[in-house]
Amino acid sequence: MKILLVEDDQEVARFICSSLQQVGYVVDECHCGKQGLLQATTETYDAIILDRMLPELNGISLLKTLRATGSRVPVILLSAMADVSHRVEGLQAGADDYLTKPFAFSELHARLEVMLRRSSNEQGEQTVLRCDDLSLNLLTQEAKRAEVVINLQPREYRLLEYLLRHQDRVVTRTMLLESVWDYHFDPQTNVIDVHISRLRNKVDKPFSHTLIHTIRGRGYVVKSAS
Repeated sequence: MKILLVEDDQEVARFICSSLQQVGYVVDECHCGKQGLLQATTETYDAIILDRMLPELNGISLLKTLRATGSRVPVILLSAMADVSHRVEGLQAGADDYLTKPFAFSELHARLEVMLRRSSNEQGEQTVLRCDDLSLNLLTQEAKRAEVVINLQPREYRLLEYLLRHQDRVVTRTMLLESVWDYHFDPQTNVIDVHISRLRNKVDKPFSHTLIHTIRGRGYVVKSAS
């Protein structure tokens, strides 16, 4: 997933950018409105994180201009202006979400994931997830690697689905526990290690190259060998 961050406060921008990169996003960064608009209209992004108060061209004007071009890219508007009237103005200008400063990165990340999921649904939900010669049919719940059917237990299926939905992005242990097991992170549990090992034995071990990788100290990623 590729994100455009338009934020003139360079300390805030560094924090957001590094945090997004740590969870697997590719991020382009701009520090003024005019440059942000140029980037948004000449490059393709999955979402934009846009500060409201920017030099040269403010976030509201940037957003209105962007929407006037017909762009439907999802946008989260960031602002220290928290009044209802300010939030309404931002949403009416074309923002998909409005987050007031200061905020925790976990909230920004959660809102970004929801926004991206909503955008994906509007464009038509995928019925088959693929990575290299691995496929997962979401309708039949059948997994195949090189056209060989892989028998998965329900939890293994959910784990593989989550990894494939976040293909090429590092997925942390916390994200897996909260999304696949529905409980908060317990640093003592080895449940993820056990299930990843079982999944690898089915998805990777019988085949010529590895798709599920461990990123030491960060988590796991599914990515193609090419």
